[in-house]
Amino acid sequence: MSKRTIRFGSRKSELAAIQARIVMDAVARAHPELAVELVAMETSGDRDMKPFSEASDKFGIKGLFTQEIEEALRSGAIDVAVHSLKDMPVNAASALPIIACPKRGDPRDALVLPAGRALLEQGGVVGCSSARRRLQLVALLPGVSAAPVRGNVNTRLRKLDGGDFSALVLAAAGLRRLGLGKRISRFFEPCEMVPAPGQGIIACQGRAGGDYYYLDALRDRDTELCGEVERAFSAELGGGCTAPVGAFAEISGKEIKIIGFCCGEGGARRASISGRACEGVKLAVALARKLSGRGVA
Repeated sequence: MSKRTIRFGSRKSELAAIQARIVMDAVARAHPELAVELVAMETSGDRDMKPFSEASDKFGIKGLFTQEIEEALRSGAIDVAVHSLKDMPVNAASALPIIACPKRGDPRDALVLPAGRALLEQGGVVGCSSARRRLQLVALLPGVSAAPVRGNVNTRLRKLDGGDFSALVLAAAGLRRLGLGKRISRFFEPCEMVPAPGQGIIACQGRAGGDYYYLDALRDRDTELCGEVERAFSAELGGGCTAPVGAFAEISGKEIKIIGFCCGEGGARRASISGRACEGVKLAVALARKLSGRGVA
């Protein structure tokens, strides 16, 4: 009797494939009666980011790396979509919910220097993919400037080592999953540089009403709650599609601490809030309202 095959869809990039394999390997170990298959797809963001470059939109665009994968999920071409949670718009369609998240990777941003260099030069230009990173970086490291950088991790590293930048800021989780952790010069703690909502989290997306029992083997409830809380913070500020927003939630026992960052007409703001983990979404909304001037946390 042939095995039932579960098809997992992801982007074609090396990092996306590694993240999909993390999910697939966990399912295969827990359910040897199932076969797993990777379906890699090229997305709009992979093909051409120029129309959405920060020359015309200084805050960048989300969702470009998920559209084609979600279409394949709707059509039944794949059974599960595997994304980086931070790439997913917070106003995702209810027909395609997030159904499971494995334990979170390193949520921090990291500074990467050119190969063979130990110190960041004064007056250097640091490549950052988002306004969120650039705004926090120049406040954290006076004397350096920040500029946009595009491409996957290896493309950015080639630009760095080729002399285009003095340093890069990249997600620590991505570097580690690619086996490039040794390139990290220093980590930025979440209280220094608030990460993107969902950074370091792999999200499994499915069709509403589907039976995804086989994902229970990898599910991490604390990670799922932190992702939900961080996305609630972003959603309250307008969805996170254009504005620089950062959020990080951490659970300790039954308590949760949330750090939030946003930038609007009043400039960049950062604050935190703590409380019961079961009220995490409510706390996140209150924090967002405080930072936007629409409420008190």
